[in-house]
Amino acid sequence: MDAKMVVDLIYWRDIKKTGLVFGASLFLLLSMTIFSIVSVIAYLGLAVLSVTISFRIYRGILQAVQKSDDGHPFKACLEKDVAVSDELVHKYSDIGLGHVNHAITELRRLFLVQDLVDSLKFSVLMWLLTYVGALFNGLTLLIIALVAVFSIPVVYERHQAQIDHYLGIVSKQIRDVTAKIRAKVPGLRKKTE
Repeated sequence: MDAKMVVDLIYWRDIKKTGLVFGASLFLLLSMTIFSIVSVIAYLGLAVLSVTISFRIYRGILQAVQKSDDGHPFKACLEKDVAVSDELVHKYSDIGLGHVNHAITELRRLFLVQDLVDSLKFSVLMWLLTYVGALFNGLTLLIIALVAVFSIPVVYERHQAQIDHYLGIVSKQIRDVTAKIRAKVPGLRKKTE
């Protein structure tokens, strides 16, 4: 799946595909809030099996009545190669490893206070996340993230001028407040090398 396909999916370029992906993902996450992951996987497997077995029996009866020899109804799918290539695994493993190494380096920098301002910002973020964690569990946050991923880009695309205007005002205010704090608190000025 390339980046263009993901962007088309998120921006609802093909409503049927996006609706299917969004609906199935939301259904899966909502199911996991009620049932355990093992139950959800088992129920999904049973649903798929009931559909495929029913279709296979239906096609077998239809072939017997019409006295035709069309073969297995899923023959095309059974003949497809579904193996994952070594190159694909290595490609995505290398990408993932790069992200993990970057995250470890950044966390080391933040926890060992290489830059006091960045570590203070990180501590405020962690403090805020304690409140978020008290209000929501992980699945609720995943559901909110899923809905946000499929709705925010479309809203931004339609109202880009107004959103950019207000984001510019907010970012200017944040820069001004940060500059005032850095100027007044000793030791918070960035070192210039």
